Amino acid sequence: MRKISLAWQIIIGLALGIAVGAVFYGNPAVSTYLQPIGDIFMRLIKMIVVPIVISTLIVGVAGVGDVKKLGRLGGKTLLYFEVVTTVAILIGLLFANVIKPGAGVDTSHLAKSDISKYVETTATTKGHGIVDTFVHIVPTNVFDAIVKGDMLAIIFFSVLFGLGIAVIGERGKPVLNFFQGVSDGMFWVTNQVMKLAPFGVFALIGVTVSKFGVSSLIPLGKLVLSVYGAMLFFILVVLGVIAKMAGTSIFTLARILKDELILAYSTASSEAVLPKLMEKMEKFGCPRSITSFVIPSGYSFNLDGSTLYQALAALFIAQMYGIHMPISAQITLMLVLMVTSKGIAGVPGVSFVVLLATLGSVGLPVEGLMFIVGIDRLLDMARTVVNVLGNSLAAVVMSKWEGKYDSTQAEQYKEDVRLAAKEKEIAV
Repeated sequence: MRKISLAWQIIIGLALGIAVGAVFYGNPAVSTYLQPIGDIFMRLIKMIVVPIVISTLIVGVAGVGDVKKLGRLGGKTLLYFEVVTTVAILIGLLFANVIKPGAGVDTSHLAKSDISKYVETTATTKGHGIVDTFVHIVPTNVFDAIVKGDMLAIIFFSVLFGLGIAVIGERGKPVLNFFQGVSDGMFWVTNQVMKLAPFGVFALIGVTVSKFGVSSLIPLGKLVLSVYGAMLFFILVVLGVIAKMAGTSIFTLARILKDELILAYSTASSEAVLPKLMEKMEKFGCPRSITSFVIPSGYSFNLDGSTLYQALAALFIAQMYGIHMPISAQITLMLVLMVTSKGIAGVPGVSFVVLLATLGSVGLPVEGLMFIVGIDRLLDMARTVVNVLGNSLAAVVMSKWEGKYDSTQAEQYKEDVRLAAKEKEIAV
């Protein structure tokens, strides 16, 4: 019997989840029975992320063994992240100005949703700007950072520890071998967890559709189309040009990461694909020392899809309330987003938290978010795909910039992926 690929299993799970959610719309039993399945899958993902990041970073940094090289990589990476996310904000503003998705929307026909949990999160992160972010990168207790899943603090510690192992030479070999073993073992665990992805996707999307229903999309259809159009434009034009300059193709990257992109879209979670993303980019010619640093860092500093959405959604709310936003106000909005999107990266519901913090800063009504919470899951799925694709491309760009990209290995991996796809077609 022919084995169905993971990508198709996830698509089938997604379709069945939508069907079950639509049929049993408003039935609390769907959430009762399916939510635990989705929660278990997401817990399994969260369980493996931290050990993989720590072990691969330590092994990768110890392989570099040079503080100057690492500092140069860090500086280049942050510069690249800032430039690309700024372009993402500009594209979001452009689409909002051209399409005007909020113009003519009748708020009396829109359902309101509770946003109190986002307000509470915003209150706890108030004043937590870019300077505070860099201060909190340094953990007071590394074990506390690991327990909380504070990725920036974990990255900081792992980099320092990796450098320490490199400096002590032969005495660090046993420790390095230990973390190499942890890394290899956790990638095996990841492959086993991914076998459960179709069930997790089925449960998560089923619960979402049963709560909000397909009908909730109709009044805000213009916003959904605007967001998806802007995301597609960003992928094809911006990331496409960057990929071309880096000597590859965005379509090649998407083909290689097909399973991960489908999973990211279905779960609306970047974490769900982090381990496999790092593994595949390493096979695609990016050295471990770069993938293990760039990709986890990008999860906090290079959220292209999220920043694009935040800019577009802010103008949508202004248009919905009939508030004129001149160029000067939009420039202010862009500058605020450049800070807030970094300052509270990594907190739950980050896009909504950033929007809450931003809307108040530029004089827009935060109540407008109550009207789009119901469709946020669908929008989150799109921005997660852009975030994942943007960070995978960043690994290629940084590898090229550092002169460490293995194009021969990349071509071989592309050929392996092509042959594997062809074998499946023949089997069909």
